Amino acid sequence: MPTRSLSLFEAHLTTRTTLDEPCGIDAQLRTQGLATVEGLMSRTAVLAFAQRAMRVVPHRDSDPDGLTTIQDIGRRSQQPGLRGLGSGELLAHTERSSEPRPPQLMLLVCQRPATTGGDVVLADGQAVHDYLAEHSPAALEALALPNTAFYGDGGGHPAQVFTRHPGRRASIRLRQDSLASFSPLVAGYLPQLRQAIDAVQQRLTLEVGQGYLIDNSRWLHARTAFTGDRLCLRALGTPRFPTLGFPLSAPRRAAAEPAADGGGTL
Repeated sequence: MPTRSLSLFEAHLTTRTTLDEPCGIDAQLRTQGLATVEGLMSRTAVLAFAQRAMRVVPHRDSDPDGLTTIQDIGRRSQQPGLRGLGSGELLAHTERSSEPRPPQLMLLVCQRPATTGGDVVLADGQAVHDYLAEHSPAALEALALPNTAFYGDGGGHPAQVFTRHPGRRASIRLRQDSLASFSPLVAGYLPQLRQAIDAVQQRLTLEVGQGYLIDNSRWLHARTAFTGDRLCLRALGTPRFPTLGFPLSAPRRAAAEPAADGGGTL
């Protein structure tokens, strides 16, 4: 179960909803990958904030203004890839993971809370990476092997859970539903990955007008099941400032561990 942190929202709260102050939300996203916001009480306010932070990118599920209305659409949400539009639990994932280049930023703002449940659960990919480096280095190396995961249907995209970039930076890409498949090289390490996510993820209970903006290549997001007429607005897009994943920590020595069974690639 995720650990509850009463300070996660406050620790990352920004009052710079106009994005016109120096050393503002852009610097916060570059260093922490997460900013929380409040006071966005209407669709107009959410869209204005999103457009200052990013170039909003419309997609299959978005409305004409580029925002996506996140609410329970009933039985249709049971179709592959639509569980986010239902009321069930969502496991930690990267938004639009099946695209060749997932959107760099994701903004989600609550407009109407659930009656029960519906909490946001966030996991910092840097913390997941560091946990694996300490507790399961073999799993970490396997999860960085190229093209050992495939996200999406026949039109999806081959990838890997962790991608290492020049300058000692890395990014994370993950989904854990029926549209994810993994090479035998890494399938045996998925329990260690899930254990790492469980160990570091934290929960947010959003009230009306509250939300979060994340670097989608660094933070995984999830949701608990809920009841009631919960409604959130989401924006996806390209940042108006450079940001990419997270810095790699200094390597540390760890005890050897047995390799997972399996071989071959997808």
